Amino acid sequence: MNFDLLVHEAWPAYEQRIHDGWVLRYAGGVTKRANSVLPLDEPADLDGAIKAAEAFYGERGQRCVFSLGPNATPGLDEELERRGYELVDPTVIMAGSPAVPPLSHQVRIEDRPWQGWLETWWAVDGRYGTGFKDAERICTGVPAWYAAFEEDDVALAVGRAVPQTGTYGASRDDASLQSDTLGIYCMATLPQARRRGLARAVIRALVRHADAKFAYLVTTAPNLAAQSLYRGEGFEIVDRYHYRVR
Repeated sequence: MNFDLLVHEAWPAYEQRIHDGWVLRYAGGVTKRANSVLPLDEPADLDGAIKAAEAFYGERGQRCVFSLGPNATPGLDEELERRGYELVDPTVIMAGSPAVPPLSHQVRIEDRPWQGWLETWWAVDGRYGTGFKDAERICTGVPAWYAAFEEDDVALAVGRAVPQTGTYGASRDDASLQSDTLGIYCMATLPQARRRGLARAVIRALVRHADAKFAYLVTTAPNLAAQSLYRGEGFEIVDRYHYRVR
């Protein structure tokens, strides 16, 4: 299963350019995932491809970022380190076949994010200044489901699930179609609502709604608390990736 491509599909940059087998992605600078090079093929001219990537992001006023996952161009990580690129944001990919016990919380699920969902996600994960609209555009770039546990009309915990196929690239017109893989993203809980099992409730509701037999998610490597929570829901670390930035 190509997790590099699944993550690329589930969190789409709205501007993409192919150069010598690499995908140059830009989305207003919001998240490295949507504003980085996805270097899956081996370019004919490695030096030229790196320079083209640097020019692409330089024209947009951004630092050049490479996403280096399990299928990255062989030897690229070492070459970027030699050129002074810093390793940042080591990330783990967790996957499994989660069993869903009976739901203990009522969770709202919609085909589009509503204002309260967006505000809660951005309040927790909005590290990008004024990029709210760019973030919404990324979120809604592919069919997905949006879940929230709400209390007094406030979304206390949210999550997003993207129905996908293990074989990347199958066409799909809407999120109601069956899929064999579920990508779970945008997990966020407001600080005052933590340790109430709400994140678990959101994950379980999304998995049940999708009738998913296999699911994956990503989280930063240092976030051991999140990894423990996800492990309790049937996910285990299956791979890793990181970024190189200069």
